[in-house]
Amino acid sequence: MKSVMRNHSTVTMFIIMGLTNDPHLEILVFTFLFITYTFSVIGNLTIISLILVDSHLKTAMYFFLQNFSFLEISLTTACVPTYLYIISSGNKTISIKACFSQVFFIILFGATEFFLLAVMSYDRYVAICKPLHYMSIMNSRVCRNLILSCWISGLLIILPAFCLSLNLEFCDSTNDHIACDASPILKNSCSDTWFIEQLAIFCAVLTLIMTLVCVVSSYIYIIKTVLRLPSSQQRKKAFSTCSSHMIVVSISYGSCIFMYINPSAKEEVSVNKAVSLLTVSVAPLLNPFIYTLRNKQVKQAFHDNLKRLAFLSKEY
Repeated sequence: MKSVMRNHSTVTMFIIMGLTNDPHLEILVFTFLFITYTFSVIGNLTIISLILVDSHLKTAMYFFLQNFSFLEISLTTACVPTYLYIISSGNKTISIKACFSQVFFIILFGATEFFLLAVMSYDRYVAICKPLHYMSIMNSRVCRNLILSCWISGLLIILPAFCLSLNLEFCDSTNDHIACDASPILKNSCSDTWFIEQLAIFCAVLTLIMTLVCVVSSYIYIIKTVLRLPSSQQRKKAFSTCSSHMIVVSISYGSCIFMYINPSAKEEVSVNKAVSLLTVSVAPLLNPFIYTLRNKQVKQAFHDNLKRLAFLSKEY
């Protein structure tokens, strides 16, 4: 346990150490992050826009995908622009309030994403296992309530530990990460953080277990149903409707699990920073391509709207 040293806390700013101190490597990191961030925002905004304007994409599946794309934009925006500014300006300091705000939004968007992935797996379960009742079960009211539940669950799961951490006093300003992260913040505190750490771990594990059980259960029923289908064409079609979601689930849970299973304690910080960088930059970039390339309806909507825009531009 840490001893309480409230009267000696003079830290008002944190220093974000980032991925590297090498100026040449920082240029490469900046270029990489800038490109991935730009294209991830463009890609996810394209998905959101297509679902808004195309009448063929007005089902529950695409409503959830639209919200998932919004979360991806929000997550990468909560982290990447700040780090780009740090690299470009050379100013690695960030106020404690700004740091806590960043932590809050990163964890909120991340937790909400996991709940949404669970909801999306349930949607696929209803679509494949109960196709005749799909429209009645996944109606617009139910979909809106499920999205609201994801946000409320994400908020409730992070609030206890976050609110307790607001009263911490700090004796060290070093944040060895690419952004403000809960673990370095707690390590910098001269207050007793044992209870907050245990609470944070409990909430994180609870979120992962709850959502993963929902995802796995849904796909167990989906696989059982698909294997009972008489023709191979039907089985192929059923699996293709789930393939995009399964890939995104694998990336999301895989990266999260990988951060907690490191080769050694010495490599923990560098591995976590690298994986976090990929999670907030590459994953949001890949998801639009995964859903676009593996979904005929989204591809068709994209081509139709490109033709419509080309036609309108010719008229003008």
